[in-house]
Amino acid sequence: MTGLMETIAETLAEVGWVILPDFMPLEQVRELRAQAQAQWDAGQFHAAGIGRGQELNVNEAVRSDQVQWLEQAESGVLADYQAQIESLRGNLNRMLYLGLFEFEGHFAVYPPGAFYRRHLDNFRGTSARIITAILYLNEDWQDADCGQLRFYTDTTDGGDYVDIFPRAGQLVLFRSAKFWHEVLPARRERFSLTGWLRTRGDGI
Repeated sequence: MTGLMETIAETLAEVGWVILPDFMPLEQVRELRAQAQAQWDAGQFHAAGIGRGQELNVNEAVRSDQVQWLEQAESGVLADYQAQIESLRGNLNRMLYLGLFEFEGHFAVYPPGAFYRRHLDNFRGTSARIITAILYLNEDWQDADCGQLRFYTDTTDGGDYVDIFPRAGQLVLFRSAKFWHEVLPARRERFSLTGWLRTRGDGI
């Protein structure tokens, strides 16, 4: 794991983004998906908003996913994943001096046809989110299911991009303030655990 963490840090420093196709074993992915699915079936998700504080609003013309914010888990696979992210935070601070203070995250579900228009991962006028981390929870995902993350690699609002399909166990990491991205509509429910490594400033 130490070697992997060092590779991640080096790639984020040099390129700004990295894809880890088999970051989490399928058995653990299934446990996380079951937890997210149970909360979704129980109606515990809510429409995702845009902005923060008094400027928070729901605009389904921009994004139509649903989210469930997460607390620190005491045990189980979620606690294990949060521990891995904590280890990553420490390594990135040690190697890249990013001043990362905490991880915030939520389960996200995109019902069939849901999307998120092109955006950056910091609210207007803020810069606390430094590294975005997206873990996908979708077993047997096929290209025909669509729902890909369209990731613009040239740090502009457009231009060159790669399409990343949300396959189970895959982790995508990138610098939150640099890379535009969007989620294209899917043909089946699409689950992820999405989060950010943050500095102390700009509270939620």
